[in-house]
Amino acid sequence: MRWAGVARFGGGALADDPGRRRRRVAVGGYVSTAVLSSAIGAAVAPWQAGVFRAAAWTARGLRVPARNALLADVVPAQVYGRAYGFERAMDDLGAIAGPLLAIGLLAVVSIRTAMYLSVIPGLLAAAAIVYAIRRTATPKRRERQPVRVTVRPLLAGPLGRLLAGVAAFETGNCASTLLILRATDLFAAGHGRTAAAQLAVLLYVGYNTAAALVSVPAGRHADRHSPVRALAGGTVLFAAGYTWFAVGPAQPVLLLPAFVLAGLGIGCGETAQSAAVASLAPGRLRGSAFGLLATVQAGGNLIASAVAGLLWSTVSPPAAFVFLAAAMVIAAALITTARPGSPRRAGDTRRKARPFPG
Repeated sequence: MRWAGVARFGGGALADDPGRRRRRVAVGGYVSTAVLSSAIGAAVAPWQAGVFRAAAWTARGLRVPARNALLADVVPAQVYGRAYGFERAMDDLGAIAGPLLAIGLLAVVSIRTAMYLSVIPGLLAAAAIVYAIRRTATPKRRERQPVRVTVRPLLAGPLGRLLAGVAAFETGNCASTLLILRATDLFAAGHGRTAAAQLAVLLYVGYNTAAALVSVPAGRHADRHSPVRALAGGTVLFAAGYTWFAVGPAQPVLLLPAFVLAGLGIGCGETAQSAAVASLAPGRLRGSAFGLLATVQAGGNLIASAVAGLLWSTVSPPAAFVFLAAAMVIAAALITTARPGSPRRAGDTRRKARPFPG
């Protein structure tokens, strides 16, 4: 998964071209991810499965900046929040429905067959992208953008300040498995290890459900006020959830609010990050901006999981969550500095974004 973050940085450079390259990268990424993931079913050795898995994650990483930039191409700037919120909501619902579908599928077919069949949703996603592309106006400016890595121009002004806040946010955004592990440890004494793990996974469904339900409302809030404000709200929700995990009630009902708060935090955060980057990035560098965002996210996630894991093992689980909550508090302070008077949209001749209130 971390490798996918590196691939997204390269995918950002490819996605700067608003013409055919951006569209081909998005469609090709979905098709390649689907085919390579399903090909794991044909593996006869662990290393083969590893190669297919790594290749699938690379393809997935390459497609993300192009997909996000395409989404900004097909909707008016004043509804960026709702558009990215809807995309996030569908992703979270897929995270709930996918495993349930897999469980049902394994009841009637073998594991290998189920892996082969997993290509179908991916191809359907690619078909949906093609359908949307064919109903999107081709950019008037048809000159081909060269493939080049762009960083410095993106770090100037409000976008650079936003990315600093995102870096702090992602440093507090640990792997969700840490939440499940914390719940499992808390429940083990009263329910046994196996039942505790089952209860923890059930609470994790609440996390994904909360993220799915809040994404569109968070997007509406971003459109009405500003993505920066919605992102700051996400940091507050995350900090509250992590504090709850640090306290650590050992009853599932009492720990459920911690999962819900964290789910609300990630739902607001991911929606607002994409909407803010789409609004603040120069149109000609929108692909690179999304690639840089993904790189910051991947690096921050790695630091969050590594530091929290180290504190968990050397100090205590509560110490790990105190660190994560503190990172979110710092992120909130940094994010509030990224509220510009109006977003810079150089190179975007199709529409203008509504200014953020200053």
